[in-house]
Parts: sequence; C-alpha cells; structure tokens
Amino acid sequence: MRVVSWNIHWGCGKDGRIRIHAIIDVLRKLNPDVICLQEVASNHPELEGSATASQFKQLGGAFGGYHMIDQTPSEIYRNNLPRLFGNVLLSKYRITQAQRHVLPWPPDPEHPAGMPRGMIETVLDAPGGKLRVLTTHLEYYSPLQRQAQVRRLRELHAEACARAAIYQPELALEPPFQLGFRPASAIYCGDFNFAPEAADYCALLAAPVQGELALLDAWQVCHGDLARAPTAGLHGYKWPDKPDCYDYFFVTEDLVPRVKALTVQSETAASDHQPVVLDLA
Repeated sequence: MRVVSWNIHWGCGKDGRIRIHAIIDVLRKLNPDVICLQEVASNHPELEGSATASQFKQLGGAFGGYHMIDQTPSEIYRNNLPRLFGNVLLSKYRITQAQRHVLPWPPDPEHPAGMPRGMIETVLDAPGGKLRVLTTHLEYYSPLQRQAQVRRLRELHAEACARAAIYQPELALEPPFQLGFRPASAIYCGDFNFAPEAADYCALLAAPVQGELALLDAWQVCHGDLARAPTAGLHGYKWPDKPDCYDYFFVTEDLVPRVKALTVQSETAASDHQPVVLDLA
C-alpha cells in the first residue's frame, strides 16, 4: 500500500506559472494507492500564476479510477462565485466513511489574518483490513492557532480510539446511523507547518492516554535518528529561508510492523513542497 502526501502550492512552479499537469505527471509516476493533497485551488485568479481553473475537477478527472473526497475550509464568495482552497484525498480503495473536520481557528491579535483549516478523515477497505487515512494542512503564521489545531487532532484521535473499542453494529437503526466500523488504526499526513523539534510536534506525539493507540513519526520508524530529508525550500523557491521539514506521516503503533519505507521525492520542482511517500506492507 502506497500513500503520497503533497502540498502542491496550487501547481505553481518557481517561475510563477501554474502547471497542474506537472503535478499529475509526478503522481502518476509514483503510482500511489492513496493521494493526499494540500493547497488545491479553484477560481483564485489573484493567486500567483492565476489559479482560475478548478483544480479539484482537474485532479478528479485525471485520476478517474480513484474515489475523491475534497474539503475547502476556505470558501470565499465574490459575485456569487466560490473561491475555494483546501485539501483532496483520492483512493483506489473503497471508501466506506468520510468526515470533513473543521479545525479550531481562535482569534489571534498578533496574527489577525489567516484562513480556516480542516482535515479529511476517511475509512478505507485497505489491504489488511479497514484503516483510517487523514490529511490536513495546519496554520503556518499563528502558533496559537496551530497549537489549538494540534490539540483538536489529538482529541479526534482519542475519540476514534474510544469509538472503535465500543463499536457494535445497530442494523435496526435508520441508514444514516449505520456508519460501520471506524478503526483506531490510522495514518495522519499532510503539511503540519512545524519543525521536528517544535513543541507542536511533541504535543501531537505525546504519550497516549488510556485506550489510545500511540502516534509515531513514520520517518523515525524507518530511519531512526538519521537526518531528515527536507520537504520544503528546495529548487530555489523564495520560501522558506532554508530547506526544512514541514510535511509528515504519523502512524498508529499497531501499523509500525507494516511500515516499509518513508521517502521524500526531492527531484521535482513542481511545487515549493516535495511529495512524501509512505509504503506499507
């Protein structure tokens, strides 16, 4: 099972031109079973390169053999037309449940601007059984908001573990209540906008409370203390100041024996971030 996570920067390359086909070409070469993307845009002509097309439709059309879930936490209307910005999850495997979580966005006087953030949660019929795959893009500018979002991720993880422990099918209930099993086993991925030494990183990986599955950094599972491959700041992009790691895969402890590889595809310059690839047995 191969999962790719990538902040695609609305397909805008370092020359300021949008080439969504370049993003699609890289993804096809990687041949993932599940694709998790951040910074997907639609009808945003003011973004660098003028992101006027619906990239959600372009990606959905390019990967017609996949099931697609999208989420646009930033939805702004001008002249009654939506300008959308958010996340996409595409899966070859059957999706049995999907939830679109809206993450906290507390007012921050030091950073009054910003945008709403969200997380897609899916339950997949994957090899080895049902598995949750979640993708998100956390706040960059406001530490206060990002910390609140990390706390919410841990709350949602605790909730999922608790629900999995008490799940019983209730076939007598009306169909909307029959959501089926939502496992504790999970893969969390995306652009978390924190460095590995940050307090937010430590908070997300804090010791589990009773009944929770621990979350572990897939890079450390695969590579131990080996220096991390940077996931942003390559190929001459103006941001960030130096290459660093902002994009991660976190897995529940029960999946650790299945983790085969975690790699960063550093060759492509199609985005200011690099694709990150997780392979599970």
